[in-house]
Amino acid sequence: MTRSDEHRDEESSHRGGFGEFAGESTGLIDRSFREQIVLVGVQFPGASDDQVDANLDELAQLVDTAGADPVDRVIQKREAPDPATYVGKGKATEIQETSDDADADTVVFDDELSPAQQFNLEKILKRTALDRTAVILDIFAQNATTLEGKAQVELAQLKYRLPRLRGRGDQLSQQGGGIGTRGPGETQLEVDRRRIQRRLAKLEKDLTGLRRTRKNQRKSRRRSRFHTV
Repeated sequence: MTRSDEHRDEESSHRGGFGEFAGESTGLIDRSFREQIVLVGVQFPGASDDQVDANLDELAQLVDTAGADPVDRVIQKREAPDPATYVGKGKATEIQETSDDADADTVVFDDELSPAQQFNLEKILKRTALDRTAVILDIFAQNATTLEGKAQVELAQLKYRLPRLRGRGDQLSQQGGGIGTRGPGETQLEVDRRRIQRRLAKLEKDLTGLRRTRKNQRKSRRRSRFHTV
């Protein structure tokens, strides 16, 4: 079976960092396999060819550090970002064709995408669209070792993900529920948004406690050194 057979068919999207088009996975890049990534840069007035190439070279290094493989890159010259798709719709279609040819799982843009731009791009690209911020957050998540560091990274990831939640039509939630978890007539999107908001509140509370503990520990160490002297 080829890699394409494993990860794509005519009726489904590619696997990617957000699962099913910015879904609910905790990681932004899927490390159960080496994702194939197409990089996209936009050259605005005042930016040289060398600057754009250098930025994409740096992005390629970030993607590699995050555990994925850059396989191609696309550059467009524009006067300003397209409000709906960042690149033009024609260029987005070209990126989709390039991604198909490269059997890419995900497209990573060098600049930050708005939630609306990301949503519109994923509909055209038929695969996950991420930006530099998502890749950096993923790297931070891999390297966080302390409880406070892990909580800070998860907080940042959830704040990034919250405005990017997608609804799956108007179907009412029938999963992940249980007594007290879903209100009457509540959609899965509303359930997911409420869960993230609760998790954000808990992380904020946990971080406050961790910082207070760290502050008290520093005070104790200072007092201990004073008494020792």
